[in-house]
Parts: sequence; structure tokens; C-alpha cells
Amino acid sequence: DPYARLLLEALKQSGCTVFNDRHFSCENCDGCVSGGFDAATSQIVLCQNNIRQQSHMNRVVAHELIHAFDHCRAHVDWFKNVKHLACSEIRAANLSGDCTLMNEIARFKFGLKGHHQTCVRDRAIRSILAVRKVSKETAEKAVDEVFDACFNDLEPFGRIPHSKADAKRAYRDFQNRDRYTANL
Repeated sequence: DPYARLLLEALKQSGCTVFNDRHFSCENCDGCVSGGFDAATSQIVLCQNNIRQQSHMNRVVAHELIHAFDHCRAHVDWFKNVKHLACSEIRAANLSGDCTLMNEIARFKFGLKGHHQTCVRDRAIRSILAVRKVSKETAEKAVDEVFDACFNDLEPFGRIPHSKADAKRAYRDFQNRDRYTANL
């Protein structure tokens, strides 16, 4: 999957190499949660009882790898700062493919102008409420306060990957990003 390949390479370049047997865990989960990132162990949990398709698993892996990347590069305070959590959830919804047009159509959510931003905002709020015991108003306020900065933080992709083809282009760009300055 090009999303995962890019994120794994970015983690490695940031000094946080990921090992499949150490950093990924498949478990049964409560409710309808598909996955999570455990900051205490730097482990990605995939909810095997709630993931039914490869494409869904790929999105969950990409979403959680974005959290791992944020944890590595930005030292996110997951437990005390709801704005940090909101920012990573915005980035994960924006960059993982969660809000692609095809996924939104499959959810029977349609819109034209600003629909991607609306999807990202709504999914970020839902994710915060799923992992933190805060009110909906607190989650909405945190998302609103950091939305513009976090929505526009496209690292390590450099663009919003709206498809696998976009993700492949982003991966090629990522691989070549230092090519022109490497010999200076």
C-alpha cells in the first residue's frame, strides 16, 4: 500500500523505525473501533473483529501510522493536551484516505464545496470522542482551534492523497525530496 510505504519510510527517516512484530498488534476490540495507536508502547492495534476488507485495513493502518509519525516527530502530549490529539486526528483523517470521495459515497455522504474539510472535521471529532472522555463541545472546540494549521500540515505526503495514484506520486516525491541538495 503506497500510504503505508511512505509513512514507514518517513518514520524511519525521522529516527523511529517500525518493526512489524513489535509495533503492530491484531486484537479483538469492543464496539465498532477499527484500530488505535498506543502511545505508551508506540504500538498500532488493528481490531481484527471489526475489519472485514483489505481496503479498510489499509486505511486503518495509514490512519494509525500518521499518529505514529506525529508521535515520533512532534512529541504529541496525547493524554493532557486535547489540541494535540485533535491535530493528529485531523491529519489522520485528512491524509489516510478516510475522506476520499469513494469512501464518502459508500457512507452515503455527499457534498461538493468544502465536503472534504467537513468530513475531516467530523471524523476528527468522532475519533477524539472515541478515545477521550470529553464532551462533544470540548472536542469540537479543540478541532476548530487547530483545524487550519493541522489540515494544512501535509507531512510527509506533501499533498492530500485523494487516491492510491496520489499516494504513489507522493511516495515517489518523498523518495526524491533530497535528491537535488544531497551533493551540495
